[in-house]
Amino acid sequence: MKSLWFCLLVALCASLVICKPPPEKKDRVHHGKDLSDHHHDDSKDFQYDHEAFLGKEEAKTFDQLTPEESQERLGIIVDKIDKDNDTFVTATELLAWIKHVHGRWVSEDVNKQVHLFDKNHDGLVSWEEYSNQMYGHLVGEEFNDVPDRDTYRKMMKRDERRFKIADKDGDMIATREEFTAFLHPEEFDYMKDIVVTETLEDIDKNGDGGVDVNEYIGDMYSAENDGPEPDWVQTERKQFLEFRDLNKDGKMDRDEISHWILPHDYDHTELEAKHLIYESDKDKDDKLTRKEILDNWNMFVGSQATNYGEDLTRRHDEF
Repeated sequence: MKSLWFCLLVALCASLVICKPPPEKKDRVHHGKDLSDHHHDDSKDFQYDHEAFLGKEEAKTFDQLTPEESQERLGIIVDKIDKDNDTFVTATELLAWIKHVHGRWVSEDVNKQVHLFDKNHDGLVSWEEYSNQMYGHLVGEEFNDVPDRDTYRKMMKRDERRFKIADKDGDMIATREEFTAFLHPEEFDYMKDIVVTETLEDIDKNGDGGVDVNEYIGDMYSAENDGPEPDWVQTERKQFLEFRDLNKDGKMDRDEISHWILPHDYDHTELEAKHLIYESDKDKDDKLTRKEILDNWNMFVGSQATNYGEDLTRRHDEF
């Protein structure tokens, strides 16, 4: 019985929802979340900058280091960022570093998932391997009384649809790249249509093919009592009317949903690179010296942790 409920828990988590929102507000926009789970407010702390520069997992252990250790390891990272060895870090180099850090998280996540599902160890993941591992508990008469059995069957069909789209050659066997597209569809242009489809299916409760303001708010916020709505809910209602419903027909269609959740004009990695340059560039030459970065070390690393030991002992230069 214990293994059954473990499988159910895994299956529930495996619907592969791309964004994990905080309890009070669900955010479906596919940006920023990959950089940090914290709000970007330098007047309060630099936690957003730490996670953006170091990566979420690496940033967790940096508070175990002394300031001296932090600065020493930051200096080593600066040398890695300066790819042309001209003793300056440009916005382009800093942007490349931030993308590398967060791209590595995706890569390592895929490695873990391939290891879990690739049962014949051929470096590929077939739909059969995936579905047997994720939903095999739904097969057989002994599991007829599984709670929410129909819900899990719908989840399996949804995963199968996404798997087929990710599988470019249609053989139902995913290469590592195809499996990455399956797990992280927001990272691939050819998968963005299915991201929109899944979002629409999640929010469109009346099935009219669009998202009205009540469905939009209902996806973010569930009133637990009859009290007044939080201020941010009122702000989101205004956002819907002014910026989400672009053609003012009372609901978001597929194009408007895409514009909302997959914005083309807002790159958090680029903004963060420019922000770190601006805040550290004392002589305003649009590039950073090693000294300028170390002088502002608290913004880059501060007391938030990075597993720099892992970075510095990797046998292969990944960047």
